[in-house]
Formats: sequence, structure tokens, C-alpha cells
Amino acid sequence: MQVIWLGTCQQLSKIMAQSLTLPNATLQFTNNVNDLGVLLDSQLTMADHISALSRSCFFQLLQVRSIKQSLTLEATKTLVHAFVSSRLDYCNGVLAGVSGQLLHRLQVIQNAAAHLVTGVRKYERVTPVLRSLHWLPVRQRNTFKTAVIMFKCLHGQAPLYLTELCRPISSDAGHHHLHSAFIRRLIIPRMKTNYGDRSFSVHGPSV
Repeated sequence: MQVIWLGTCQQLSKIMAQSLTLPNATLQFTNNVNDLGVLLDSQLTMADHISALSRSCFFQLLQVRSIKQSLTLEATKTLVHAFVSSRLDYCNGVLAGVSGQLLHRLQVIQNAAAHLVTGVRKYERVTPVLRSLHWLPVRQRNTFKTAVIMFKCLHGQAPLYLTELCRPISSDAGHHHLHSAFIRRLIIPRMKTNYGDRSFSVHGPSV
């Protein structure tokens, strides 16, 4: 079992407790925890997760590169998708609101994968390469994932705990007459922190 404090830098600086005492064990608080393969750090920057993801993906790319001469183009695409693209897509909804610098690190991975598959030189423009492979850039992939979940929420195909977070403006008595209510806009709650803005209840309707 792993335990962690979550909060802002200011909030975490006020915490003195270093462990949690249970009837049968004493657990030390850690700086990051693994939740379903996602590394969460105390301030939810996702920096640790992206660092681990970067190491894993580049290792896989090296493995594929070492045998590429024996592979067809389609086989190379399949391996890159199985070992790299799938990792970039896994739980990428938790990356909503992370810094552009961290997202760029993931984009570098995807660019390297595209160059490996196509054989295009490293310093060639990567946008046409991604387009030729029909690969959305990392930021757009994350947005697309959220948009798909939102579509399912609006059409009764998502879990209830997500659907309940998607409230149409028309359901608010004070705003049902607005133009945005007629075009099926959703209520976007106002939050006071960056953490709140990154939550699904805000990020989903915003997308």
C-alpha cells in the first residue's frame, strides 16, 4: 500500500506528519504513487509519470530500430503502435492542464516514432510525416480522447458518475433562455485553483 499527500506547494509545506499509523502497520508517505500504471506526484504535475513514460517509450523504440531492417512497413507500424503509441494514449486524460513543456516531451517521443516508421531524416519537418501516418499530435490526441468521453456522456454511453458532471445550460432555470442553452452548451463550473480547472467537470465541458 502507498500513501501520499496531495496539494499545492504551500499546502504541502505545512504538513509535518511523515507516516500514517494503522492498527497493523505504519505507512510512510511517499513523493509519488503508482495508480493503475500512472505515477502521481504530490502536486499532480505529472512530471514523474511523463519521465517514466519517456524512458519506457524510447527503450521500446530502440528495440524496434534494432530489427527494423527485417520488418515490413506495416509490421513496423504495428510494433510502434503496440509498444509506443498505446503508451502515449493510455490514461492520457489525466494530462489535462499539464505544462506545455511536459507535453512537448511526449511530442518528442511521437516524432521519434514517426521518423522511425517512415525513415524520414531526423531534422525533416515532422508535421507532414504525422499527417501521412494519420497520427494526431499528442495534445490533439488528448483532446480527442476527452471529446470522445464527452460524446458518450451526452448520449448515455458513459458511466453515471461521469454523466452527472455534464450538465447542459438548459437545465439551469436561470439560463435556459440563453442562446448557449439552445445550442446544447454545457455548464462549466468556476474553480479557484488550477487543480479544479484540470478536473473532468471543467475540462470535459470546456472541450
